[in-house]
Amino acid sequence: ICGLLFFIPLLFVAAIVFGHLALSDIRKSAGRLKGTGLATAGLMLGYLWIPGIPIFLILAAIAIPNLLRTRMAANESSAVGAVRSLVVSEVTYASLHPHQGYTCSLSDLAQAASIRGPLASGQKNGYGFELTGCSAGTEGGANVKYQVVAYPLIVNQTGVRAFCSDESDLVRVDSGGSARGCVENGSLLQ
Repeated sequence: ICGLLFFIPLLFVAAIVFGHLALSDIRKSAGRLKGTGLATAGLMLGYLWIPGIPIFLILAAIAIPNLLRTRMAANESSAVGAVRSLVVSEVTYASLHPHQGYTCSLSDLAQAASIRGPLASGQKNGYGFELTGCSAGTEGGANVKYQVVAYPLIVNQTGVRAFCSDESDLVRVDSGGSARGCVENGSLLQ
């Protein structure tokens, strides 16, 4: 049975050990115990998986980085979508609260039911989200400026690039993963 469950790490070792123990017990029993074929089959399957270890490790070495890159790409795509969603939420909030204008608080957007779930907490799919840079057009007036930034929580693990936008509705990107770099000199997202 252990020889058939090869996909469980190191179970082939158990197949070899138990196969040898079973054959030893069968030989010592002087014909009372049966199962020589089953014990031999388990032993053979265990030994057959030993050459499979390097093959398995090579495949894992190829597959794991590809899976991580795919996950980072999915996180980045989700971050871009969330930045666009926050931009729409800001515009909606400003139109519903003309005396206040834009907000610099994710909790304000959540209370207005513009955003929900993980985005309202400021973290989603390995990215952190912030609203910053709010400023009023005139002193005491409504906020006419804001900045949305999305940055990877762990650069090169949850994502590589940072994304940002402002009242212009254009999404910009910083390939180094820096939120500050995106706001200061990020290039337009293609």
